[in-house]
Amino acid sequence: MLLTKDATLPLRAPDPAFRRDILEGLSREPKATPPIWFYDRRGSELFEAITDLPEYYPTRTETALLEKYGADFAAMVGPGRAVVEFGAGSARKTPHLLRAIDPAAYVPIDISGEFLHASSAELASTFPGLPVLPVVGDFNRDPSLPTAVEGLPRLGFFPGSTIGNMEPEAAVDLLRAMHRLLGEGSMLLIGMDRIKDRDRLIAAYDDAAGVTAAFNLNLIARINRELEGDMPLDGFAHRARWNDEKARIEMHLEAVRPLHFHVAGQCFRMATGETIHTESSHKYGTRDERLLLRAGGWEPLREWTDADGLFSLILAEA
Repeated sequence: MLLTKDATLPLRAPDPAFRRDILEGLSREPKATPPIWFYDRRGSELFEAITDLPEYYPTRTETALLEKYGADFAAMVGPGRAVVEFGAGSARKTPHLLRAIDPAAYVPIDISGEFLHASSAELASTFPGLPVLPVVGDFNRDPSLPTAVEGLPRLGFFPGSTIGNMEPEAAVDLLRAMHRLLGEGSMLLIGMDRIKDRDRLIAAYDDAAGVTAAFNLNLIARINRELEGDMPLDGFAHRARWNDEKARIEMHLEAVRPLHFHVAGQCFRMATGETIHTESSHKYGTRDERLLLRAGGWEPLREWTDADGLFSLILAEA
């Protein structure tokens, strides 16, 4: 539950997983926190704003692919599947897929419950004959599917290159978990961001309007609000860096002065220039994509990409 200006509202105890991950992350050297905790209500809204920025090519490129190749998806996937979307968020891209393939049910999974229920209600009104069955939870932690989709063939949907936010070992683990959840004979339509010009990548994660910076800094606001923190917002700056060796963009919160702060009763210090690594976004070549999927138990069937080779959608089978 989010805090509001109405002090009479009861406050919910902080998520123990959030508390654990943040305290562990701030205790590491170097400091690092999991990107799933960006997505409180405000963080989800800021990310949606990021997807509309002129510098942020992935969303519009992937959306164009979904619009263009609907007939291909329908031919390969077939009707009557339960579509399970991992990290659904606002589900803005999802209607293009649902219109194309005539599914039997739609199961969006997301960690931000308030945001998920709002987007699910909107989608249900757009597709009145389609069962929409939202699941609030972390898709990294083996959620359970609704009993209503038992026995249905399944299509996993994982757009946005979210797989790139994970280290390769964790990405393989997630793909294997998706395989277990969806079952043999299921399919997976997944988005992957391609390796490209460094300057274009940096701009996508450090936009001129400062929306991505606000998204990154919102993590500090959430820590302060939910974990009784006193991290100074003006003590940190957003940094986006290209790590060529690991083929990834890294987002960091950098201390702009020596800092001494508390979170959940624990004391932390940071030197000027020290960072908290908040997110990685790995980029892939064609062979990298296929190797990753096969390691996770998925056999690539077909790939679609834009004319400039910025982004790929890949259909794979368990």
